[in-house]
Amino acid sequence: MQLWPVLVPVLAVVVLAATWGRELGPVPVVLVAAVLASSVLAAVHHAEVVAHRVGEPFGSLVLAVAVTVIEVALIITLMISGGPETQTLARDTVFAAVMITTNGIVGLSLLVGARRYGITLFNAEGAGAALATIAALATLTLVLPNFTSALSGPEFSPAQLAFAAVASLSLYTMFVFTQTVRHRDFFLPVTTAATTREDAETHADPPTGRAAAQSLALLLVSLVAVVGLAKIETPAIEAAVNAVGLPLAFVGIVIALLVLLPETLAALRAARRDRIQISLNLAFGSAMASIGLTIPTIAVASIWLQGPLVLGLGSTQIVMLALTVVVGVLTVVPGRATRLQGGVHLVLLAAFLFWAIAP
Repeated sequence: MQLWPVLVPVLAVVVLAATWGRELGPVPVVLVAAVLASSVLAAVHHAEVVAHRVGEPFGSLVLAVAVTVIEVALIITLMISGGPETQTLARDTVFAAVMITTNGIVGLSLLVGARRYGITLFNAEGAGAALATIAALATLTLVLPNFTSALSGPEFSPAQLAFAAVASLSLYTMFVFTQTVRHRDFFLPVTTAATTREDAETHADPPTGRAAAQSLALLLVSLVAVVGLAKIETPAIEAAVNAVGLPLAFVGIVIALLVLLPETLAALRAARRDRIQISLNLAFGSAMASIGLTIPTIAVASIWLQGPLVLGLGSTQIVMLALTVVVGVLTVVPGRATRLQGGVHLVLLAAFLFWAIAP
């Protein structure tokens, strides 16, 4: 095992412990950001080691679930310590994660893959099933609160929130069972001449069980460091957002961007090897886990959280979500894509970011 992926998580945890709960000046903020970026690279390295050992789609699932679990912990921590102004943080972060994964990661992966190989191939059955699950999860948890009448405003009543939590967890569990057991072949990379050539050039024996276990432990340490350091950077992010006059919701977008960096880099590496299905597994899996694990956890945490829990999206956000689902369906149904599809998804991400800045 290389030395730097072992040292970086340890250094990141030391920096996290040294800076936790302290106000940082400009220089420490920059240093923490550098350690944060290094932790992201270490997380991607260890995720690839684990994925090589357990195979697909388990490798993508491990990274998506690990990142999301820690992301949920970050959201709850910020909501507990942030006061009433964080009542929309869960909604903003989850929606940002959905848009970044389904448009940003998917778009970049398709563009990188198509630019190198002309046409990218993937399993329409698996990608379509994932997108359908995301659409159902997002509608049940982020759209319906605007149309219920039990409470005024975009909120669920306690009974409605409990149902949404159970439904989210059930959908996510069913998808994971389908992905890993019943129809695992739907989520494996499509074999092409380019894929075979890339695999031959980068072939290596799977790591031993001990090496994979060590990488799994270091992956979790790296992800804890990533999210913890992202929380430390949050005051600086909020100050910068306020200084330039951006809406407070933009903080949730920045948090989602930071937390999703490991999946983004891993997806781009897979796309460069013509394994677009792995990229889609990472993107759609992260979107599903973000909703399917966050909403149930937030529902339980709402017992102790003060103030209302706003989950309903605004009208502009609902339009962007609907457009993303429609375009996503048209992208995955053929089972193949070109640069055009990648470009369309990236334009949708740019539109989401623009209207978040200038609503």
